[in-house]
Amino acid sequence: MLEGKRILLVIAGGIAAYKSLDLIRRLRERGASVRCILTKGGAEFVTPLAVAALSEEKVYQHLFSLTDENEMGHIRLSREADLVLVAPATADIMARMAAGICDDLATTALLATDKPVMVAPSMNVMMWGHLATQANLATLEKRGVLRVGPGSGDLACGEVGSGRLAEVMDIVRAVESFFDASAGPRPLSGRRAIVTSGPTWEAIDPVRYIANRSSGKQGHAIAAALAKLGAETVLVSGPSREPDPQGVRVIHIESAREMRDACFTALPADIAVCAAAVADWRPAEAAGQKMKKNGDAPAPLALTENPDILASLSQAENRRPRLVVGFAAETENVVAYAQAKRARKGCDWILANDVAPGTGTFGGASNTIHLITAETVEDWPTMSKEAVAGRLAERIAAAFGRPA
Repeated sequence: MLEGKRILLVIAGGIAAYKSLDLIRRLRERGASVRCILTKGGAEFVTPLAVAALSEEKVYQHLFSLTDENEMGHIRLSREADLVLVAPATADIMARMAAGICDDLATTALLATDKPVMVAPSMNVMMWGHLATQANLATLEKRGVLRVGPGSGDLACGEVGSGRLAEVMDIVRAVESFFDASAGPRPLSGRRAIVTSGPTWEAIDPVRYIANRSSGKQGHAIAAALAKLGAETVLVSGPSREPDPQGVRVIHIESAREMRDACFTALPADIAVCAAAVADWRPAEAAGQKMKKNGDAPAPLALTENPDILASLSQAENRRPRLVVGFAAETENVVAYAQAKRARKGCDWILANDVAPGTGTFGGASNTIHLITAETVEDWPTMSKEAVAGRLAERIAAAFGRPA
């Protein structure tokens, strides 16, 4: 997919630099050539020998190397690439990029390049959230610098939160999406899609909530796949640790009512894919303060039904997307229950999957799908959630008369 593409990879000095070795391998597997600039800090985490062995290219480190300047000047190095990728992009290198500082080979090449630049941030959660870092990021994005990640989770420093380097395959997909977008019209170009993903949280009090086990992996993958085929994609996501997909506008929400409002605000759309696992019920009244135990039996928790987002979109007068796709997560009678749900909700397609204990579907990397329409049932083999997303996006493109 990246055959013949030339990538200049800048490896900055963060603990996540070790992942750059796998990144080089994955990019080259797809046909890209990868030249690397290793910063002084980056060399504290990975060796030039390891980088050279995987890239099969000379590793560039020093701005004032006369040999390098004779054979490969920093201007030429920065301009012979199709894309300059900074991974990991530390708070330090992003600050120097934003300020235009060029005191080493990496920052000099970044300032001298006339090619697109993509950064994959990686740093401590407090550093990522700091006003200075966010201001630098805003400056870079205003200049057209692309970004993938960061993700959320356990950080090397022992803290938990945003700042984790995007997964290697997420970076690879972002690079692929960049080149796909620059290749011209794609099957879903001119179409607009709304995708829902993840769980919803329904507050019991300021501390507790009702939710489910959805990770958001499948919905996020579908949004990325639709964007890759050219659709202008809006992802309405409940709380999830999944990184925001590249090239997708993401609206973060918590409750089902917020998700419904965000979906209708995003209309009109040609396509709606409701992959979120929306809580069916919410507390009728959420307590304003934390409910305390006092030794007595807990007060009954009165529940009320949440809005049905799939049915609402399927039955929206004058604003209904041309194609509405739902999900049916079942633990038994998977196909039969899904067929009944499709008819009841009024959507065009239902993707049914088995989420019974032991299947590993919730939070897992793979899924087994039955695509149900008014006329047919297609049994798809077990495959990765990314593969499911790609196959669904291709079917959607074919439904609009533009095979992928």
